[in-house]
Amino acid sequence: MRRVAVTGIGVISPLGNSPAEAFANAAAGRSAIRRIDEPWCKRLAAPLAAGVNFNGDEHFAAPKLRMLDRVSQFAIVAARQAVADAHLDLANADRQRLGVFIGTGMGGSQTTDDGYQTLYGEQSDRIRPFTVLMGMANAAAAWVGIEYGVTGPNLTYSTACSSSAVSIGEAWLRVRNGDLDIAIAGGAEAPLSFGALKAWEALHTLASIDPADPATSCKPFAKNRSGMVLGEGAAIVVLEEWGRASKRGANILGELIGYGLVTDATHITRPTIDGQAAAMRAALQAAACVPASIDNINAHGTGTQANDAVETAAIKQVFGSDARRIPISATKAIHGHLLGASGALEFALSLLAMRAAVLLPTMHLAVAAEDCDLDYVPNCARQGVKIRTVMSNSFAFGGTNAVLMARSGS
Repeated sequence: MRRVAVTGIGVISPLGNSPAEAFANAAAGRSAIRRIDEPWCKRLAAPLAAGVNFNGDEHFAAPKLRMLDRVSQFAIVAARQAVADAHLDLANADRQRLGVFIGTGMGGSQTTDDGYQTLYGEQSDRIRPFTVLMGMANAAAAWVGIEYGVTGPNLTYSTACSSSAVSIGEAWLRVRNGDLDIAIAGGAEAPLSFGALKAWEALHTLASIDPADPATSCKPFAKNRSGMVLGEGAAIVVLEEWGRASKRGANILGELIGYGLVTDATHITRPTIDGQAAAMRAALQAAACVPASIDNINAHGTGTQANDAVETAAIKQVFGSDARRIPISATKAIHGHLLGASGALEFALSLLAMRAAVLLPTMHLAVAAEDCDLDYVPNCARQGVKIRTVMSNSFAFGGTNAVLMARSGS
């Protein structure tokens, strides 16, 4: 089996529209969670979101922009960043040895929502002619492939909140097994439309507004946690066969060494301890690592009552006596839950934290819940910590649990 290097990262996120900016804000614990200012927010019980400061006009010519849902815009720009960061010359690459792997939970949901508003709200008989092409789930992946003329596999994964972690893991398998030399992998999500937010509100999973400071409303592992906050954005990594990357003198950002994928198959929304633990064990086995070798875990950490307690118990089951030693970061507290894009963003932040020797904080954690009693790096980053191996957890509605592991490339 071949080693797989991460040679590029791209990020469009509530924390910033570059890897460096997003990481700096994550390390500083700056929350991107805000009240929604749109007029329709008054019809939401919890009008909170973590939005991206992004203008498609700055990145695309008007004719192309008219065919791109916001989710595709995010994916393309993040892919451009990742490819540039990797200093790849794809013009002279074997296009059939390249692959695109993108995860998304809701696809072009804004286009779909706009279409329904036009048909039912405005009583119009006509909607945008590109509605199907903009709203289809594989649009983001297709556009990234077109951007670089990729004629190898172009695949879309939709496993709810683990979508982009699955896409990175499946890309890793293709490169590791020798099917591809390079993969552009990650995820994108743009769910901040009225229809999508009302749908999530109906599930009673969204956080209530903190009366003292709305930015602190998402509180993973805290005693007073009340739910999650939706976010939007994209994160893309370039995966490359290690020997090829080394030969061309690439700046190797880390090595992807493990991927665990299991399914609960018990309940459509309720997580299980055994399922999450099985995914972590599978990643450790794939990486040929013992639990004691893990230096940091980026938790799924949504801020919901069920997930945080189950994830804590699953970590204890897998790591035993080491569970209390391993620092655990839950960055959704400040960038929100990007649904299908969360796994990629959190994996990217984990890589950047490893390189910077920084343990990212879990913000807004004043008092931990009684059943959440591990080291969550509360409220302040820890600097100068040697981090050799990291784990990033992504657990989803539908029961698909995906775990990624990376090792320092130095």
